[in-house]
Amino acid sequence: MLKIKRIKDGRKNVDQVKELLDSRSGDNLAKYRDVAADVLKKVKAEGDQAVLDYTSRFDGVEFDASELEVTEAEIKAALKEVDTDFIEALKNAAVNIEEFHAEQKDKSWQKQKKPGIITGQVCRPLKKAGVYVPGGRAAYPSSVLMTVIPAKVAGVEEIIMLTPPDKEGKVSPVILAAAEIAGADRIFKVGGAQAVAAAAYGTETIPGVDIIVGPGNIYVSMAKELVFGQVKIDMIAGPSEIMIMAEKDSNPAYIAADLMSQAEHDPLASSILVTDAPELIGEVERELEKQIEKMSKKDIIKESLENFGLMIEVENQEAAMEMINLVAPEHLELAVKNSFELLPAVENAGSIFLGEYTPEPIGDYYAGPNHVLPTNSTARFFSPLSVRDFVKYSGFMHYSREALKEASDDVICLAEGEGLDAHANSIEIRKEN
Repeated sequence: MLKIKRIKDGRKNVDQVKELLDSRSGDNLAKYRDVAADVLKKVKAEGDQAVLDYTSRFDGVEFDASELEVTEAEIKAALKEVDTDFIEALKNAAVNIEEFHAEQKDKSWQKQKKPGIITGQVCRPLKKAGVYVPGGRAAYPSSVLMTVIPAKVAGVEEIIMLTPPDKEGKVSPVILAAAEIAGADRIFKVGGAQAVAAAAYGTETIPGVDIIVGPGNIYVSMAKELVFGQVKIDMIAGPSEIMIMAEKDSNPAYIAADLMSQAEHDPLASSILVTDAPELIGEVERELEKQIEKMSKKDIIKESLENFGLMIEVENQEAAMEMINLVAPEHLELAVKNSFELLPAVENAGSIFLGEYTPEPIGDYYAGPNHVLPTNSTARFFSPLSVRDFVKYSGFMHYSREALKEASDDVICLAEGEGLDAHANSIEIRKEN
């Protein structure tokens, strides 16, 4: 019998929800961070040799440095192995993802504020981007599309993909197929914290990059946290979560299916239902009991739902929305008839799915919005991966002699107010002339 926690009057008990989500990170982050720090230190000092040592130790594969990079021949061979329907599905998804991200492109601009004063912004893509794609035991070609395509749309000069090899020293054919479709420039068979280190510092074989993006395990996350500042990163991703808002007319079979679709990711994943219809909870639980036995990852799903699943009763939609904004879920499904009416009230969510025919997997794979999303309530201040992550901005300004003369008294006043005489002098010496 599946046992999922229930909370009544969720608005008063939101702290219980946040505590449950926070508990997934555990108290051992320092341990993982220390391991990642040791890996970073060794790779920075020893380069390729350290990467090869860790690949042997963690992935069980012996490489020479010359074998780290995936060859054109390997890519061509992989494309022949992948089912043509799967290739076509990847291409269709890639079109949707590219079209969505093309709308995020920013531009350089300038304007003349008044005669003699011009201000503006220069928008430039980063030179090199490192995208991390989980691999080894499982293959996630969708993550290739979601990380490489935004970088491509942004105009990044060179996109370096890093992904762990399997026990035979190979990268999954579907990963390589996705990389070819998305447009990755170079691919390296390296994973874990050592991949982050190699991309951040550069080695004899693996180029250093300006940004590292993409999901990974706890060691990858800690390594990304530690190299932030040496390079840019997208975010520190934790265990995944979904929150579904439903009503009495919602289909319990759909709700149960969507809760399981998130739970199968990881025993630490969290699947939450919030509803003002208490009777729906029982119907969803019965559907879970029925559907779960058909799933290949039913043990993971059960563990996830029993440890981190929640069924929350609220008094009305307003209370449900308040809960949602406090939790700030990675994925939010508004499986209600008035989903578009509620959209403006959503303040904190990574990705939003409107209506009962827009389940979370359509976003994971196909619709276009990015699936690299803020977790653990960080949607309060982080955004999904986007084209904007792969560009940088510089402001510029021009003042004529007359314009500077007009502004000089104000600038001198401000500089002297901060006790910075040399700043004031830089203006004063021009004013005297």
